Order: sequence, then structure tokens, then C-alpha cells
Amino acid sequence: MSSPISTKVPRVVVLGDVMTDIVVRLAAQVATFSDTPAKISLSPGGSATNEAVWLARGGIAVDLVAVVGEDQLGRDAVRELRKEGIVAHVTSLKGRTSGVVISMVDADGRRSMLTDRGANLDLGAARIEEGLFRPGDHLHVSGYELFDEESRLPALELIRQADEVGMTKSIDPCSSGPLSLAGADAFLSWTKGFDVCCANLDEGRTLAGADEPEEVALSLTKHYQTVALTLGDRGALAATRGGAALMLPPLPATVVDTTGAGDAFCGSFLAAWLHGRPASEALRAGLEASAVAVATVGARPAR
Repeated sequence: MSSPISTKVPRVVVLGDVMTDIVVRLAAQVATFSDTPAKISLSPGGSATNEAVWLARGGIAVDLVAVVGEDQLGRDAVRELRKEGIVAHVTSLKGRTSGVVISMVDADGRRSMLTDRGANLDLGAARIEEGLFRPGDHLHVSGYELFDEESRLPALELIRQADEVGMTKSIDPCSSGPLSLAGADAFLSWTKGFDVCCANLDEGRTLAGADEPEEVALSLTKHYQTVALTLGDRGALAATRGGAALMLPPLPATVVDTTGAGDAFCGSFLAAWLHGRPASEALRAGLEASAVAVATVGARPAR
């Protein structure tokens, strides 16, 4: 697996969403037009924000660029980021609400999501400080910022600025549903030249037009230098352009809630990659973080 262009561990600028997760753990099948027993909890979330947290826990200096509403959810989210040591370049917009996801979790820990991106759509209103993008540092982009035109245009401009100063870049496609709606060709054109892509198998299949995990990963190395794919109960694999794919089995875990498992993998894999560690170590770091994430309710387990 290739290493970043600098021997210094890069600082990472994360571009993406700040959300609050309402996690609903169903105790029975949903009773349509009636009551269904459930356990409900509120926790900080957002794919990019979760990945920023795992990057920071992996020993990476992180700056997060995002937008929230001028509300209590936004203030709480920023406070949680600062607890993790993340420099939060988060703009609060009056008259907008912060993003919220309702994550419904079934008895097997699988989830379905209802999403209101709220102020995240207003990425163009984010205040970008001079000097935030620096040569030798790294930009990580949440795919959610590219799915909606309102956030896509400012996101592409920030990607261009990162290119201009010579930053390495990574992408998480985030969700197969909106990825399919956006179109694989369009998404690949927006992220052309990125160094790392972290995806789950469904997202990878959507982008590659292939089915088998190794075939998916190797196909995507035509577009990205390094590709990491999560495979659910089959573990994860990584492939680098010009090389072979490496697969590791999953680690033992008690699955309570899969919310944030992919984010945990991506942030931890990327932290190891930025430290210049080999593919086997980066994969293991991602799998270890995922095992921790699925064993607790919510996207971000306590340290």
C-alpha cells in the first residue's frame, strides 16, 4: 500500500456533515398506524463527523469544516467535537435547523435511516479560514456533500483548492441509495484522482459495476490509488493500484447497533494509512474500530 507524499503525518481537513442520530431499537415489527415498543436514544452523529472522531482517536490532527443550525443540537455537536480535540470550523446559521437522522435498528442490529440534512446543505455558507488548506496535508470528503447540488458545488470548489496546494485526498461514498441516484460515472468524475476510497461492498458494487469483492476493489483502483472495502460478516479487504487485494476476516463482536460501523472503519483505516502503516495493519485498525462501534448503541462509543 502506498504511503502519503510526505514523511510527516499530515493534518486532515474533513469536509462534511454534522448530524444528530435518533437511534430507535425496535422491540417488535412496526405496527402500521399504531404503537410499536422501542428503545430510543439521542447521540451525536454524521458520517464525516464520526470519521473525524476516529481519525483523532488514531492520533491525527483534525480540522472539520461543516455547517449547523443555530440551535441546541448544533451547539451540542460542536461541544462534542471539541472534547475529542478536533478543531471545529463549524458555521451556525440562523433560521436553519441542524441535521438529524432517525436510525431504526432491527433485532439483528441492521439499520434503516430517515435523513434530514438540514443546515448541511448550506456548505457554501461555511467560513473557510485563510491557510486552512496547506501543502502536504490531507483532505477527507464525505460523499454526502456531493449528492445534493446545494452542497456539491461548494464541495467541488474546496476540493479544487486542496488540489491547488498539493494535498492528498480521500473519499467515503457513504450510502448506496443516494450514490445510485447521483450515478456512478458522475461520482467517479467528481472524485477523480483521490488517493483513498473507503466504501462498503454495496457502494463499491455501485461504483465498479462488478459483484465479487476482489473484482470490485481492483476495478476501483483504476480511479483511486488505494481502495478499502468493508464486507460485513466477511471482514474487509484493501487493494492498491498495480497490486493484489488483501483480505482480513472480521473480529469477534457482539452486534447491538451497526450505526457508525463503516465510519469507524474508514476513520481508523485512514489514520493508519496516514501514519504510513502497511495494508494489513490499516485493515486491522479499521476492523478493530468497527467491532467496538457495533457493540454499543450510537455511532461513537465512549473512549
